[in-house]
Amino acid sequence: MSAPPAPVTPALVGDIDADVVIVGAGYTGLSAALHLASAGVSAVVLEAVEIGFGGSGRNVGLVNAGLWVMPQDVIAGLGPVHGPRILRLLGDAPSVVFDLVARHGIACEAEPAGTLHCGVGKAGLASLKERERQWRHLGAPVRLLDPAETAEKIGSGAYAGALLDARAGTIQPLAYARGLAAAALAAGARICTASPVVSARREGGRWRLRTGAGSVRAAKVIVATNAYTTAHGDALWPEVRAELIHLPYFNIATVPLDAAQVRSVLPGRQGAWDTREVLTSFRLDRAGRLVIGSVGALRGAGGPVHRQWAARALARIYPQLAGIGFESEWFGSIGMTVDDLPRLHRLADNVVSMSGYNGRGIAPGTVFGRMLADFARGVISEAELAMPVTDAVPARARRAREAMYEYGSAAVHLLTARL
Repeated sequence: MSAPPAPVTPALVGDIDADVVIVGAGYTGLSAALHLASAGVSAVVLEAVEIGFGGSGRNVGLVNAGLWVMPQDVIAGLGPVHGPRILRLLGDAPSVVFDLVARHGIACEAEPAGTLHCGVGKAGLASLKERERQWRHLGAPVRLLDPAETAEKIGSGAYAGALLDARAGTIQPLAYARGLAAAALAAGARICTASPVVSARREGGRWRLRTGAGSVRAAKVIVATNAYTTAHGDALWPEVRAELIHLPYFNIATVPLDAAQVRSVLPGRQGAWDTREVLTSFRLDRAGRLVIGSVGALRGAGGPVHRQWAARALARIYPQLAGIGFESEWFGSIGMTVDDLPRLHRLADNVVSMSGYNGRGIAPGTVFGRMLADFARGVISEAELAMPVTDAVPARARRAREAMYEYGSAAVHLLTARL
């Protein structure tokens, strides 16, 4: 809708060689390609559809620091070595995004103004207080706002408080993906779209990944398909899909607001989301559209339910926008793990994958891509990685959980749309 056109990236034709081949042209794969090519390493990206086709082109646009889970839970889950490492890496990740945007002139409506995690009721406010305590203990620039400050920042009295994270911000997500692609191409990487990988085999000491009309032979492989591992055809690495629980998430954009409405909504241009289990997210784009989103899939019977909910939720938060029209909508899948922590796997000799971003794709994808690039070219060792290398473990009751997310969110939204 508001993203610049993607760079020209023809499909792979013929057989070529590279140092590293990357599967997936989302944030992780494109960041890896950019950092490899910038270091003089030949990198080829193979993408089944188009740049940003997966979660990178379908998300909210919040460039957040850290993970969904509390910092102490990250340390408990990853241990005393990798826990602090990943908190440092992801705490600084938004600044890496905004630095890349500035350095490469990426036109993606970057707003490094922070984000607002909005508290719903006493329980939501208590959760934010604990989150503030844990992040401030680590030196992070976060601050819990009182109701008056919250209302001023959001332009609404709908929330009991909000945690302002000065490290964070917003972007136009698809525009950022396309900008990363353009930067990677300029650095010397090759990106082949409409080129789904149909086989991956060892040939001597190298890998050959074949597409319908060509192949890439490389010493190392980075798998960056995450929640879209099986979007097209059979998965080459089924263990990646087997451990991810797909959570559908949709966004609906209003028509551009008028000048008075724009002044009354998120005046500081922070992005926002709340503490509800079936959360609400919202941000303002440069054209004055308010983008509101939540858990759910805009298909089948869920489509009208979620649209009705969006209209009511928007009017609840911003009564002055009651009855405003919607202009566009989209949805995609988030790759969730059972403990809400990401995964780094060695799928085979010299084949690594990164997945399970749990709704935090933009900043983590960018720095994880850089980390994998550094690992592939030997700048960091396995012992120095921010994440432990683990084996994939299939998620129990995965299909049932996915159905619960899709149909449960529709039920919640149907109920609240009728209240």
